[in-house]
Amino acid sequence: MNRVCLGVTIGLAVATAVTTQAADSPRSFTNLLTYAPAPPDNPLKGFVPYLRADPTFPHSLEWDYTKLSDVMTGPTNFNWSPFEAKLNAAASRGHQFVARFYLEWPGKTTGVPQYLIADGLRLRTWTNTNTQPFPPAIDHTPDYEDPRLRAALTNFIRAFGERYDGDPRLGFVGLGLLGTWGEWHNHPNTDWFASKTVQREVMDAYEAAFKQTKLVARYPAGPNDPRYADNSRRPIGYHDDSFAWATVHTGRRNQDWYFESRLRAAGALDKWRTQPIGGEVRPEVWSCLFNEPSCAPAGQEFDRCVAVTRVSWLCNEGVFRGKVQGAARDRAIAAARRMGYELHVASATLSTGLRDGGWSITLVVTNTGVAPFYYDWPVELAVADRQSRILKTWRPDWKLSTILPGEPPTLWRYEVEATSLPSGAHQLLLRVPNVLSNGLLLRFANHEQDQTLPGWLTLCELSP
Repeated sequence: MNRVCLGVTIGLAVATAVTTQAADSPRSFTNLLTYAPAPPDNPLKGFVPYLRADPTFPHSLEWDYTKLSDVMTGPTNFNWSPFEAKLNAAASRGHQFVARFYLEWPGKTTGVPQYLIADGLRLRTWTNTNTQPFPPAIDHTPDYEDPRLRAALTNFIRAFGERYDGDPRLGFVGLGLLGTWGEWHNHPNTDWFASKTVQREVMDAYEAAFKQTKLVARYPAGPNDPRYADNSRRPIGYHDDSFAWATVHTGRRNQDWYFESRLRAAGALDKWRTQPIGGEVRPEVWSCLFNEPSCAPAGQEFDRCVAVTRVSWLCNEGVFRGKVQGAARDRAIAAARRMGYELHVASATLSTGLRDGGWSITLVVTNTGVAPFYYDWPVELAVADRQSRILKTWRPDWKLSTILPGEPPTLWRYEVEATSLPSGAHQLLLRVPNVLSNGLLLRFANHEQDQTLPGWLTLCELSP
């Protein structure tokens, strides 16, 4: 049960900025709230399945690859229906979508738009043996230096951003497009990969097209990287495609491609503060990562990988195929909770006796996770009556993205004018609605979460 915040008549009116000073005799009360773990399916974090209805493991994101040829039919012609169907399928389940477009996939037909093939774009057909744990397969690598393909890529990215930047159905976008699976490599045929010039063209196009939706690239790279164009200062996060397999820095020269090693070399170890880190659990450990003992290579254990990367979400078919059960499943759920943000409201203070009879709210908010929440979704305050009916709501200009783990608590302050409430006790509530209308609500790491209404954190009781 929440403690009474104020034993005085307080009121409801239009909220104003916190610029006023306290009157001669303000009264205040602080309610200390209780920590409880936030759920593993909080928005935009945790484990992610391929696009499908899957109730076997809690999640808030879905992802899928899309052939560029499925949507691009001419130099500036697009049929977005296949991609729309994916967005709508995930959204129908209250989930945001992680997107990646590709041109080449071993064992599948090319994703190069057909008009480019008809125009004579060169494709190198070869047997790709870098497909473990799956068998070698035929791959088709386009000539990435061809001006026609380069124009197609930048035209696509521009149109993609014009249509979908800021779309509430879209959680994150992988740069994709270049290399096998859109992973920005053609190993072992490294000479066939796109030059730094082409890489910069692609990144420039994404940067210009996506100002709201967050982007992730496969490889961190600094200005002296021998293969990849510098992305260390760009507003682009990263995606570790070999998580819990080749993540943690080892210091061995033949393992300098490991994700943390590349972060170090790029000078990007702190980039998680503003840009997201995502990834995919390596398929070799899908089914046994959370066994006791784990099958992850020594030094690549899950918790260690989370600590060094500050990862927010991971594609991981292993937990969605029904084979991770019992204690292993419990460990997987705990692992989902450890990723990304976890926001906890430690206390709520209400003060009255301010100038013009106003009252103020001060919340102490901490991030007990490993990463920020990267979007500034709206934050709402509300007062509900004893029948849990919302009487009044406000939207303070509070920023979620600035609440960082390991830093001093954030103070959220807001002030309202006072008009009298109806008689009786009321509840002061807080929530973060999902920008997707039916999306999962962000839930705080508090025992008081959902006590009064689903999705709302009960801060305290207002008693006249």
